[in-house]
Amino acid sequence: MASGGEPSWAWLGLLKWSLSYSDGTRPSSETMKPLSPEDKAFLEEVMKDGIINEGERMKTILAELADTLEVLKAKAEGKQVGEEKKELSDEEMAERMRELRDIVEQIDYARAFMSLGGLTFLLGCAAEQGVVPTPFRASCLAVLATMCQNNPPVQLNMLEKGSIVALSDLYFSELEYEKNVLKEERSAHSNLRTRLVQAFSCSVRNHEIAEDLFCRNENAVRVIESGLASASPLALQKRALFFFRALVTSDTCSRERMHIFARSLAHVCETRLTEDTDPELRELSLDLLTEILRQKKGVNTILDRRNDMVTMGIGRVSAIRALKGEEREYADVELKHWEDLITELARAEPDSDEQTNPEPLLIEAPKAVDNNETVSE
Repeated sequence: MASGGEPSWAWLGLLKWSLSYSDGTRPSSETMKPLSPEDKAFLEEVMKDGIINEGERMKTILAELADTLEVLKAKAEGKQVGEEKKELSDEEMAERMRELRDIVEQIDYARAFMSLGGLTFLLGCAAEQGVVPTPFRASCLAVLATMCQNNPPVQLNMLEKGSIVALSDLYFSELEYEKNVLKEERSAHSNLRTRLVQAFSCSVRNHEIAEDLFCRNENAVRVIESGLASASPLALQKRALFFFRALVTSDTCSRERMHIFARSLAHVCETRLTEDTDPELRELSLDLLTEILRQKKGVNTILDRRNDMVTMGIGRVSAIRALKGEEREYADVELKHWEDLITELARAEPDSDEQTNPEPLLIEAPKAVDNNETVSE
């Protein structure tokens, strides 16, 4: 059953209807317009060189996935399904989603996919717990992230569909669901939450309205707090930290926003600079704190912990400088980050109108096998 939003499986019906009335290359209201000379020239080139029509291929992939999901739904309900409905294997479904993701990397095709009802399909499918395989749900979120990244019309359409509430609800629904699954199944569900944060990040970052609405939604802010929690898988912590950095160093970030995320910032200061922290996570945290100090707003949460961080930093700088050979070369990036942070801590002055000493993060997450991926987007 879907965790919220559209009635269960309504998204599948909407997709099938949309596929019947659109050619997948432009908004359905335009599909009956005559071909322009440029379109005719492109079509002739396709016919001559055998180039795949990406729009038509996208529609074919969606039709195959819709048939497969309809079969899965019928089986779950104990119903018979017609032989004309072909069920793809898990491997075939994964391959189709990789191909779809490659197609929608192109901004125009991402918008064409949106016109087919693709966003509703991806959100609905990702929310369908139990029947739809968890890896496929995660693939839907990966495609969603690819579509949204640096694509304002798609980001706006996501907002209009209530994606902030939908993705927040799904995150916490999945968190609860994850606590009750077998230990060997938790990795897939942890990966799903990681993909959720990635989709959230791509749909919100660099879109002023989306960023503001996200930061004003209490549950959405809790997604960041949960993702940063020490019990969360490392890949999820990195995704959450990357998203958090984008929000608090954005050109539109205000002192009010810094106050909203004060608990998350305090958590980073207190737990993410220690020597036993993952090196990439520590470097991301050092860079984040330095950038916040340089933008000179919302700095009190950091300055309240200045003495502890300087003491830790001096010790770490001394330890790195004592290293030799490859070890020293490997640690040079961290050394530079520590030197920059210590310099900015020495220069920084408090904000006079800022509240400090936020409550610590209390959100916990079930531990899971980690995918240990790096943050790239």
